[in-house]
This record gives sequence, C-alpha cells and structure tokens, in this order.
Amino acid sequence: MKQYVVDAFTDKVFHGNQAAVCVPDRHLSDELMMNITRENNFSETAFAVKAKEGYELRWFTPGGEIDLCGHATLATAYVLFRFYEPDAQRLTFHSMSGDLFVEKSDAYLIMDFPAYQCKEVPVTEEMTAVLGAAPTSAFMDRDLLLVYEDEKTVRALTPNFEAMKRLGSVGVTVTAPGNDYDCVSRFFAPKLKINEDPVTGSAHCMIAPYWSKRLGKSCINAYQASERGGELRCETDGNRVKLAGKAVLYSVDELNL
Repeated sequence: MKQYVVDAFTDKVFHGNQAAVCVPDRHLSDELMMNITRENNFSETAFAVKAKEGYELRWFTPGGEIDLCGHATLATAYVLFRFYEPDAQRLTFHSMSGDLFVEKSDAYLIMDFPAYQCKEVPVTEEMTAVLGAAPTSAFMDRDLLLVYEDEKTVRALTPNFEAMKRLGSVGVTVTAPGNDYDCVSRFFAPKLKINEDPVTGSAHCMIAPYWSKRLGKSCINAYQASERGGELRCETDGNRVKLAGKAVLYSVDELNL
C-alpha cells in the first residue's frame, strides 16, 4: 500500500506540519491503522477510503483516533487532487465531525469545517501553573483556548505537559494578537502523545471565531508559532470556518503489510 508524507500549511518541505496519508482500496482494521500510526510517529496519519460520494476519512494520533484534524485533511486533499482526482475541483470527506469539504483555489486548498464554540470558562490557578503565565481569558470546547495579550508571552511558554493532561480538554491552544499577523498561537496535546503540534487546523476552528468576533472581521491571517511554523488564512461564516493553506509532498512510500 502506498503512503504519502505531506508537509501541510506550508509550501516548503521541513516546514508546516507533516502528515502521513494512506489511500487503501478497502477499510483497514483499527488495530492496523493504529500500528501504522505508531510506526510513523507523526502527530497524524490519515486514512481515506473511496465512498459512493467522496471519501471516508479517519485520523489517528499516536495516542488514538481523533474526531477532527485540519492539517491531515489538507494533506489528504493534496494527495487526492494530485494522484487520484486530478480533474476534481472539490472533494467531500465523510468524517466523525460530519461532512467536510475541500476545494482548489489557485495555489491554495480551502477546507470547510464546523466551527467550535467559544464558551468562556473561569481562568484558574491550575491553568496559570501549567502554562507558566496567567491568561487573560479562557474558553472551552473540545480543546481549551487560553488568550494572552502579548505574542512574546505565547512564544516563550514552557508548559508542564504532565500537569496539562489534568486540565480536562483534549488539547490546549494558546493565542495572542500577532505583530505580523492578526493572531499567533501554539497547540499542545500531551493526552494524544503530542506535546506540541507544529500547525493545527482544528485549533483554528476555535481560534478563528474568537479573533473574528474580537477584531470585528470575518477573515483573519493566523500564524502558529511552533518551531516549524505555519500560516493559515481563516474565514468565519456562521457555524462554519474556512481554512486555506498550501501543502508540499515530501515522500511517496510503499508499505509492506
């Protein structure tokens, strides 16, 4: 079976967030998909199986299956457009988070995802202790969103990852106003055995609605300030978020299964 490794949310290899993409001709067992994922040891391995209309898409982290992943969806769409559906302009993915859509737009791929809800929760002493700096506000959906007021603070955070597992969310996003972008962020998910994810599309399903409301504009330019880094163009439209990014192929592999 072929496997593709793609760097997402970038146009240069060794940047953005790498994802492995498998396009098997049949459904694989959960055990086999987890074994492939652990062998890859990337933050995500995606499995796309052709369906009657579109593709069934699942994402696995080294810590287990997850219900939504942006960068691995971008990587999968890139692979399908390039190698499997060269004449298509739009792809539909059936997932645990409902139907997702990706379309071509010049050099970008635009993903149409459900927006997360920014439900404000109290800032706690535990949050401050885990991150090492006190956020000004906090919000919860699948992930915890912590807001800071200075980009330098977000870039300098050195979280306690073991303690972070007890915060009650799948992942933790930190964000602040950006100097060169509307916002900057970082994303941590030690529960999924990903201490820091390089670029996280799903986190921007919460980041984008927050900054869109705060800044009073539907479109924002975002930067995830990890070591590899990545850029996202985000547009909030009601209960949907459109995330635009680029991707580049790193390798095509043959899995001996």
